[in-house]
Formats: sequence, structure tokens, C-alpha cells
Amino acid sequence: MFDFIKITDIEAHELDPYVRLTGAQLRNRLAPSEGIIIVESPVVIGTALDSGYVPLSFLTDERLINSDVAGTIEKIKKDYPDTPVYVGERDILREMTGFELTRGALSAMKRPPLPSLDEVLSGASRIAILEEIADSTNVGAIFRSAAALGFDAVLLTPTACDPYSRRAIRVSMGTVFQIPWTVIGSSQKDWPIPSLDLLHEYGFKTAAMALSDDSVSIDDPSLIKEERLAVILGTEGTGLSRQTIDSADYVVRIPMHHGVDSLNVGAAAAVAFWQLSLRRS
Repeated sequence: MFDFIKITDIEAHELDPYVRLTGAQLRNRLAPSEGIIIVESPVVIGTALDSGYVPLSFLTDERLINSDVAGTIEKIKKDYPDTPVYVGERDILREMTGFELTRGALSAMKRPPLPSLDEVLSGASRIAILEEIADSTNVGAIFRSAAALGFDAVLLTPTACDPYSRRAIRVSMGTVFQIPWTVIGSSQKDWPIPSLDLLHEYGFKTAAMALSDDSVSIDDPSLIKEERLAVILGTEGTGLSRQTIDSADYVVRIPMHHGVDSLNVGAAAAVAFWQLSLRRS
């Protein structure tokens, strides 16, 4: 039987990561090595643990400790025996989170350092680049599609949404822990030039997903023949910047019907990943 710490007061300092710290504070830009991510549900927490992420604490509804989340607690305690496990009554947790803890559990985990571009691109033949995509739901959906449909890695421009945001992790179903990713460039001025030039040095051709008079259809045979291809997806609403489009090796469109001009970026990403993955060739 494990030792549990009963939470009876929402003001308990142990709950700060779950309740009072903002996304920026969790990310801890001034001291990245002290950053924290919040992971929800036993399934996603298990994925993070399997991927080597280190738990700092675990929080669950006390009614579930011998049922739904028992296996997750056992897994944490086996490899990280000193990790505190907090339990609380349903009303306390509802007051804390603002909703029923229907997924059963939360875990605060240590935020790992970002890998280098070399590490992420080593051996990769198909990558996605997210240009300034700010919506965490879209970022999570894109990661899930990239992992499911055979892409090797994801790069984000410096102003894109953090894939370790709580909602992005949840929507991705933990694939942000499985697919390699990093940020390309140290500031906004590094995108698209010189970052696109750097990708060329790694042997990638770039494909900007955009509506343009000189675009090629996504089923153009030349695209799938590229040994290394970087698919660039633009922010919600405005899409890719003109400089990115003009600098790309290809401008690629998804053929539309019934007068629809485009898809949501999450849906467009899934179509592009399915069509352009080498696993289909």
C-alpha cells in the first residue's frame, strides 16, 4: 500500500503547479531547467513515463486510488518512489480545477531541455514546421497526426504555441512526448530566413502549404519523390507569411470542392501528412 497525502485545503502550496502557476511560470523562461509541465489522464501520464519524463507529483480523486489510476500510481512509485501522491475529495478537486476531474489524474512533471536541431533532424526524412500557430488545440492535433501518419519530427517557429501547454498535451494524446520536436531559431527574426537556408543545408526541400497561383497539387509526384521534405503550415486565419511562401521550394495546395477555399490547419496537416509520408510510397 502506498502512502498518500490528503489534500483538504485548496490553498495548500503543494497545489501551486496545478492551480496557481500560469503557463509562463510553468515554462519558466528564466530557468528552463526548473520548468514544469502538467499532464492529464492515466493514459497520457503513462505515455510520458514510458518516454522518460520525470514526475514531480501526482494528484487524483481519492475514490480512484484503488481502481482507475492504481496502475499509474504503481508505475510512478516503482521508478520514482519519492514522488508525492496527493489525493482529495471530489468537491476539493472541482473547486481547484473548475471542473470534474473526469480523466482521473494529473501529474506535474519536469520539463526537459529542448533537443538540438541536429538531434531532431538526424535520420528524419519528413518533418512538419509550424509557423506561428498559436492555438494549443491545433498544435496538439498536428502533433497527433504527425505521429500517427508517419512524420518523423516537428519544428516550431519561436512564436508558435508551446507544445507542452496543458491543452496541447491533452489534445495530442501524449504524442508530444513521443515525436521529436524543437524550436527552429532563437527569435522571430530568424524565421523564415535564415532558418529555411539552414534546412537546405540539412538536405530538405521545403513545401509551403498555401493558396497561390503557382502552387502544385498535393498529389504532385515530384513531392513524394523528395528524399527529405519539410512541410510548412501557417497560423490560423492569415496562413503563411508571404516571405515564407516566396522562399519555399514548393507551394502546395489541397484541392477543394463546393467553393470551400481551405481547411482548418489541423485538418490540412492530417491530409498533408497522409499524402506525403514516405510510408505510403
